Amino acid sequence: MQALRDSIDNLDAALVHILAERFKCTQRVGELKARLRLPSSDTAREKQQVERLRSLAQDANLDPDFAEKVLAFIIKEVIRHHETTLVRTGSSS
Repeated sequence: MQALRDSIDNLDAALVHILAERFKCTQRVGELKARLRLPSSDTAREKQQVERLRSLAQDANLDPDFAEKVLAFIIKEVIRHHETTLVRTGSSS
């Protein structure tokens, strides 16, 4: 049991670090969008990402609906960060 829990703990740590790296990238995207006065949300890109993630989830035997929910949560947080960046730089979406 402990070995499995240790594996879960390691995977949780990896997820946190991967999310941190992802948010570093999306922060740079948000800064670029602010400089270029682009909207914080890109629905076409989001749709592509959902389709891509659902396919990856299915290939990995993970429930695509679950994967989509996780991505939706992440996208919502990214957009919130982008909107904060837009406000901070004085741009509008």
